[in-house]
Amino acid sequence: MVDIQELVRQAQEMQNKVRLAQDELGKITVEGTAGGGLVKVTMTCLKKVIKVAIDPSTLTNKSELEDLLVAAFNNGKEKAEEVSTATMEEATNGLELPAGLDVPM
Repeated sequence: MVDIQELVRQAQEMQNKVRLAQDELGKITVEGTAGGGLVKVTMTCLKKVIKVAIDPSTLTNKSELEDLLVAAFNNGKEKAEEVSTATMEEATNGLELPAGLDVPM
């Protein structure tokens, strides 16, 4: 027979681990780059942008700069998602969380 109290304890333990992992993801930063480093975007793994660095040589071409910004943001987002996924998998011991669960990843 399944021990409900043990299941509840395990669920609470996992919830605490997930909460700690989320806090940690807010502190971990990644850098997205584009154009060989002409544009750099620094963000947390919760996808909060902290810094944008733009090489002055890109300021003469608005269209190119816009494309580089989009690419750098997308690159940073991908890196943040990779770290978030790995961190959350570790926190949940590889258990996939149900779809729609409000866990930033």
